[in-house]
Amino acid sequence: MKKFLDEHFLLNSATAQRLYHEYAKEMPVIDYHCHLPPAQIAADMQFENLTQAWLYGDHYKWRAMRTNGVHESYCTGNKPDWEKFEQWAATVPYTLRNPLYHWTHLELQRYFDVNEVLNPSSAARIYGECTEKLQSPDFSVRNLLRKMKVALVCTTDDPVDTLEYHQQLKKEGFEIPILPAFRPDASMNVDDPVKYNQYLEKLGKASDVTINSYQDLLDALRNRHDFFAANGCSVSDHGIEEIYADDFTDTEIAAIFQKIRGGAALSREENRKFKSALLLELAEWDWEKGWVQQYHLGALRNNNSRMLRQLGPDTGWDSIGDFSQARALAKFLDRLDGQDKLAKTILYNLNPSDNELLATMIGNFNDGSVAGKVQFGSAWWFLDQKDGMIKQLNALSNMGLLSRFVGMLTDSRSFLSYPRHEYFRRIVCELFGQEIESGELPNDLPWVGKVVQDICYFNAQQYFNWQFLEQQVAIS
Repeated sequence: MKKFLDEHFLLNSATAQRLYHEYAKEMPVIDYHCHLPPAQIAADMQFENLTQAWLYGDHYKWRAMRTNGVHESYCTGNKPDWEKFEQWAATVPYTLRNPLYHWTHLELQRYFDVNEVLNPSSAARIYGECTEKLQSPDFSVRNLLRKMKVALVCTTDDPVDTLEYHQQLKKEGFEIPILPAFRPDASMNVDDPVKYNQYLEKLGKASDVTINSYQDLLDALRNRHDFFAANGCSVSDHGIEEIYADDFTDTEIAAIFQKIRGGAALSREENRKFKSALLLELAEWDWEKGWVQQYHLGALRNNNSRMLRQLGPDTGWDSIGDFSQARALAKFLDRLDGQDKLAKTILYNLNPSDNELLATMIGNFNDGSVAGKVQFGSAWWFLDQKDGMIKQLNALSNMGLLSRFVGMLTDSRSFLSYPRHEYFRRIVCELFGQEIESGELPNDLPWVGKVVQDICYFNAQQYFNWQFLEQQVAIS
């Protein structure tokens, strides 16, 4: 019987173990999509205790605690930090076979050298030891990134963001590039006229454009798109339920904008036409600048209206959606490709029943100009676990080229989440190792090891054209 979370965790053959330990383990991390707060990196923040580092803002843990019968006051409420941690420690034993169980103990091991299993009897000891370590400058957020060999981070930023913290970090010469990513979701979200018009006022101030027409909106967004580019951004990201590709005319969009700017609600048809027009415009700007565009598809958000009113969004009330993706996605990509304006594109899928759909869709628009120009992005959110990762990797392997995959990202708000890259790498090495051992793949460790390293690091470095990262790899 293997020991829990030993050095060969998830690696069930000698070949898988060699692939991981000799090729994957020491590769740096490119985190090209996450939700880390740049202000905390700029301040080189230190957490006061383990609860602050681990439980604040973590809706994965909150969902598990609620399911375990823990009152909301211990999740998002004002209970003392130790009591919140105590409730989390009481929940952990019940997370067996949930990825939280693995992540929790990987994070305790990798950051704090704590090899105990977290439960009520070990909670005080673990809390005390980790909290004491967090007081050391060695555990500031910048040093947490260094500890995990993070080579680059792309945060997720609204067009109205000043990017002042990114500018500060660059001016200071922080050796890990912290780059912004352009996330214009709020500029497209015309579902609520009141909130939308409030957002337009913010956008107008940020861009110094008075927004009275659809063209004004485009001018304001273009201003911010250019500003982001001037501050090192080369990545956009959209978190949307589905791709919108309805037919529209310029006259229709101008009238739709005037309607919602006047405070009136849009019909479903008007809503979709507007989103279709703006999504297309933004994609063309990405192409013009040579950016990589990302689309996170399939989340059904804010399902619990009572808790949304009470706590706001991003607090753990979302689920997988069952949207019809194929036809609109094909139409959208074809519109751009037909004008030779399709940027490098990553498509992320949240519904596992659509894995093969996306894995085949990317092949329709890989035109040979760039290796893996259109990517089936890594398993994310609810699929960011062993089974979800394996299904995504198998679908991509069967329908495309896994060897050209740009690999893993954290999609996290936590500085303690980087062992997820290790988790992913172990799974990749196990899959290759199994098939080498069974004779399904040749026993060519140098070549397979190179493919593993490409998936871990080099494919992303080349795909995003971050050649300045070559020095970091040489140093590591």
